[in-house]
Amino acid sequence: MPTDDLPETFHVTTDDQLRAVSNLTRHRIMAVLRFEPATITQIAERVGLAKGSSSYHVRLLERAGLVKVVRTRKVRGVTERYYAMAARAIVLPDPGEGGPDVLMRHAVADLEASPADGERHVRMAHLRLTEEQFAELGARLEALADEYRELSDPSLPDASLVFALFHPASRARAEGDAK
Repeated sequence: MPTDDLPETFHVTTDDQLRAVSNLTRHRIMAVLRFEPATITQIAERVGLAKGSSSYHVRLLERAGLVKVVRTRKVRGVTERYYAMAARAIVLPDPGEGGPDVLMRHAVADLEASPADGERHVRMAHLRLTEEQFAELGARLEALADEYRELSDPSLPDASLVFALFHPASRARAEGDAK
């Protein structure tokens, strides 16, 4: 099933769905399935899991509606299932004030687990922008990410792009929280 046939977005709305995507192993499984379907064995090999663990996590993702079986075939009397993402993008609910941002936690864990000798581009910049500049920068970052997602080729190595554009907590509020 090519990714062109997938719905554009899947909105995480239930507690079961949120629990499913909150797990780092399941996040990594979804990354494997982002561009092409895979079997439990293929997923286990790519993520570095035992097949039983891989199967467990995929079943939880399937029950939550985040992945689905897109193809089956018989192999020596056993039905082999190919799983794919349920949509091209998963949209998480806003964690709310003080809540954990699951996406950013997974991104940091993936960055920390990436090869130390591999090429990485990591940067943090503090900016002072008008609301219009802030909105424009956000739109440009999203458009750039979409442009490169369209260029993605499943035969090429994985690369992750994560960005966060936000207004930090005010200094007075942050100092009040520390007391």
